[in-house]
Amino acid sequence: MRDLRRLFVVVPVAVLVACVVGIILTQGSMAHLSFLKGKHTAGELVDQRPWQTAQAMAAMAVSAEEQEYARQALRLADHEVDQAFAQAMRQATVDTRTLTGDALAQQQKVARLESLVKEDQAKVDQLTAAAKGAPAGTENDDLDLAKAQAQLDSDELTDAKGDLAKASGDKSAQIKEELSAREAEMKKYDAQMGDTTQTAVVSAKRYGTLMGRIGAWLAQRTRMEALRQAKAQADADAAALTLQHSEIDKKLNAPGSADAAQTSAKSRVACLKQMREMVTIQGILDDRIQAHQQLSQVYGQWLNQVKLQHTIVVHMILVSLAWIASLVLLGAIAGMIANKLLDRLRVDRRSQNTLRNVVGLGVHVVTLVLVLLVIFGTPSQMPTILGLATAGLTVVFQDFILAFFGWFVLMGKSGIRVEDWVEINGVRGEVVEVGLFRTTLLETGNWTAQGHPTGRRVTFMNSFAVRGQYFNFSTSGQWMWDEIKVNIPRGAETYKLIESIHGAVAKETEENAKQAEREWQRATKQGGLSQFSAEPSVELQPASSGVDMVVRYVTRAGERFDVRNRLYQRVIDLMGEAEDAGVQSVVGNKA
Repeated sequence: MRDLRRLFVVVPVAVLVACVVGIILTQGSMAHLSFLKGKHTAGELVDQRPWQTAQAMAAMAVSAEEQEYARQALRLADHEVDQAFAQAMRQATVDTRTLTGDALAQQQKVARLESLVKEDQAKVDQLTAAAKGAPAGTENDDLDLAKAQAQLDSDELTDAKGDLAKASGDKSAQIKEELSAREAEMKKYDAQMGDTTQTAVVSAKRYGTLMGRIGAWLAQRTRMEALRQAKAQADADAAALTLQHSEIDKKLNAPGSADAAQTSAKSRVACLKQMREMVTIQGILDDRIQAHQQLSQVYGQWLNQVKLQHTIVVHMILVSLAWIASLVLLGAIAGMIANKLLDRLRVDRRSQNTLRNVVGLGVHVVTLVLVLLVIFGTPSQMPTILGLATAGLTVVFQDFILAFFGWFVLMGKSGIRVEDWVEINGVRGEVVEVGLFRTTLLETGNWTAQGHPTGRRVTFMNSFAVRGQYFNFSTSGQWMWDEIKVNIPRGAETYKLIESIHGAVAKETEENAKQAEREWQRATKQGGLSQFSAEPSVELQPASSGVDMVVRYVTRAGERFDVRNRLYQRVIDLMGEAEDAGVQSVVGNKA
């Protein structure tokens, strides 16, 4: 058993320690966005992290001010990514190099297929025009054949262009695919966007409980860390783009870059076109650098706004803690005042201690409930909670509830009154108090024996009147059955003596028996319902010294001792007379 108890303690402690360690190790995981680290997603030619960062941060916006900053960040990030795609497309043009080997063969194949596709399309157009002048219902196999050939050559051209892009290193097609995917994603995001207008800085005050405020405080710390990372990333991207701008500027300003010793005018024109593209890329880089700088500024303003809300939440947490301290202090003061008032009451020490414990417990419970309301607030599912609380209280206080209703039963016509002689749960005694929840008896011994009080006060919850049973021996005359026991020696006059004793008891209790029968009959409210008899009864039991005679009779509870003494005196007289008569009979026989 001791090992089992230790197990119940050790296992929860181990789980708690493991959970605390895990919480500490993972507490900053939500603050670090995966796409803020590294360059960009593997396989993508265009860096879309600015948009991904702004999109993730927008989902974390709480107040109206934060949402405004989020919209600005989304707009700038969208523009920056669009410019990145434009730069990538132009960079692909600039990076085009002179083709040789397999790449040159693929280029020649593409040119041949393009010419062939043009011829196929011209033939299809010619046959289509001729088919319009033909009679209706005429089949044109040549047109169908031309269309099929044109489709085949077109598919072959598409495949050849793909092979050429791989061989030459041209990434324009892949960039276009990424751009198409981004446009589809943007349409989906715009469709999901809704009006989530919230209150301004005051939105932080919607946290009305201490737990809610602490949760908001922790969430704001996470949000501030994410904003710091987003701002740092925007600054880093701006610096990287500035470096790219400087490298292009060096290429443009390099000696002989504009009029190198080209052998032909065609090469010179191509070089000038490439330089013009590089100048255009420089302009795009300037735009992107400015966008990143503005993004950094927006994230900084957003961070300041969250810091302001953070200060508000800290203030509200301090207010909640002040309320808790005030409630605890008021509870302590109320307990002290209650104790002072109880000290002035003139009651016995035991009652005073009981009242002090009850009042102290009540003050502590009220204080605890108020503190819990400050910490957790009013439960949201109030009907369910009230139902569960009511069910729990019913189970816990079922004895008090039954005792309360039992008091109404005891106050009824067939209930119990003070000074009644009753038996409750095997305990007999006289009722001295019938309270709202408890009934108190002055315990007595066996009434058929001595019937003396023991001096003990026995208290019962009134629930016995509802789910138990009790006996009330106090009728209108408080009648009860009592008995006497006499040992009669064996002899010739035994039965005659028994009859004499029975007759003496019947005569002594005749008046009580008649009155008891009348009262019992009235108690039934119906004549003839039960035939009650209060006549004395005799029970004979064999004994080694003769016959044991038990006589039971009806008497009043308050007169039972006097009646019993008179009957014993009468029995002694009868037994003495019988003994004298027996002696005289023996003497007469001898004479």
